[in-house]
Amino acid sequence: MKYCKYCGSQLDDDAVVCVNCGRATDEFVAAGAESDTNKTLNIVIKVFMVLGCIAYGWTLIPLIWCIPMTVSFFRKVSDGRKVGVGFKVCTLLFVNIIAGICLLCRDENCYKD
Repeated sequence: MKYCKYCGSQLDDDAVVCVNCGRATDEFVAAGAESDTNKTLNIVIKVFMVLGCIAYGWTLIPLIWCIPMTVSFFRKVSDGRKVGVGFKVCTLLFVNIIAGICLLCRDENCYKD
């Protein structure tokens, strides 16, 4: 038997999700189990973040946060890391509304901490 590293409840040996807290197990995360929905959302988010950078291009000051946030998201997706709630809200407010909403809809349980 194994135990959930998040809530400590007992798990079956072949479990990929904890029944108690709903978090993915290490084997599920290690397998790179990214759903098709998340893959599609990642592409949509990338497109709208780039469009947001282009749209804000005529005012130079917003580029101070748009480009670094876009690059940071691209790196987090390629490394398979989670995106924090603060980052998602800032994307919603400062980069692109559609990209921010899609970020908030992403399932973060299949990514590494």
